[in-house]
Amino acid sequence: MGNYNQAVILEQIRRAGAMSRVELASITGLSAQTVSNICQRMIEAGIIAEGTRSTTTSGRGKPPTPLLLVGDSRFAVGVHVDPSVISTVLLALDGTVITHRRHPAPTAGEPAKTVRLISRQVERVLATAAVDRERVVGVGIAAPGPIDIERGVIVDPPNLGAWHRVPLQRSVSESTGLPVVLDKDVTAAAVAERWLSPTIRDLNFAFLYLGTGLGLGLVISGEVVRGGSGNAGEIGHIVVDPAGPPCSCGQRGCVAVTCTPAALVGEAERLSVLPRSRVGSDPRSVDDALSEIVSLARRGNALASDILERVGERISRMITVVCNLLDVDRVVVGGPLWARLSPWLESQIPLALTTRLVAHGIHDVEVVGTTLGANVGAIGAACLVLDDTLSPKTDSLLLS
Repeated sequence: MGNYNQAVILEQIRRAGAMSRVELASITGLSAQTVSNICQRMIEAGIIAEGTRSTTTSGRGKPPTPLLLVGDSRFAVGVHVDPSVISTVLLALDGTVITHRRHPAPTAGEPAKTVRLISRQVERVLATAAVDRERVVGVGIAAPGPIDIERGVIVDPPNLGAWHRVPLQRSVSESTGLPVVLDKDVTAAAVAERWLSPTIRDLNFAFLYLGTGLGLGLVISGEVVRGGSGNAGEIGHIVVDPAGPPCSCGQRGCVAVTCTPAALVGEAERLSVLPRSRVGSDPRSVDDALSEIVSLARRGNALASDILERVGERISRMITVVCNLLDVDRVVVGGPLWARLSPWLESQIPLALTTRLVAHGIHDVEVVGTTLGANVGAIGAACLVLDDTLSPKTDSLLLS
């Protein structure tokens, strides 16, 4: 119970920026003595500190002393494993990105090289920031699914060729000497929004991640939804174009074969927007080719523009399905593709929700781009560690 109460108080201070002991007791329902004892422990640990009392008073007695979060008292490293790039950030407790690095990923068939690269990147961000290792809570890794979350294993991600049951969590922990948390990249992105956004804490929202693949992170009533095996949010086999290309699942026109970068580049090659067979299947080459399609569309190439208009329509259909199924209040869109595709999505998604959302007459669904930038996966990975370590969890109240 003590750890839970401490987490509740720390969460209140972190989100408010500053709170007095009196305010904390009123908001949490804890006794003044309990709040005082917990705050004293956190002050001694260096996690919070007393601020300066206000010079103005609104009644009798001394004004209360505000308690402030010590933002650089704890840190977490976040790593996002994308088929094309490995992104690493060092995140402070107050959500400040201290430093970040991006490095081209090894080829999809080389998980051992990826583990070594991750370990080097972790050490480099710590060295760059000159952070005391004792203040590093751990390393979070956000990776494509499916994953075995209990064993810390990457199972068989479709965009990572030879990755078959790779024990990524254990391997990185052994090589860095730090605790490691592993989760899906889309879940990590949703955790980042929940942890860092001052307004989104208790909302029902979906995070649409646009990267080498597409996926969905989900928060309902402020709680992250992972599903029975930790693999919730797989949207690749939602049909968005019944006349589209065949999918490996046996359907036609799934998200996986109509909305991914590889699908768009393939469409561009078939329409001779790009030279045929120039790109291949390498994720970095595909990403570069997608940037070329976007550039052509911006310069007025009608065929390139049509490709992006169509993907906007398809993604809008998929989001409508998700919103009708889950009844969320907000859709946050982010990931490496968001900045490039946003001109074709920002108008189409709200229009689709206006015309196809069942609950449209009851409530609106807000569609926003993430404010966390292209590194949202890595930032989310770091938030996984802070959230796992410091946020209040109701299951900690259960008797063992």
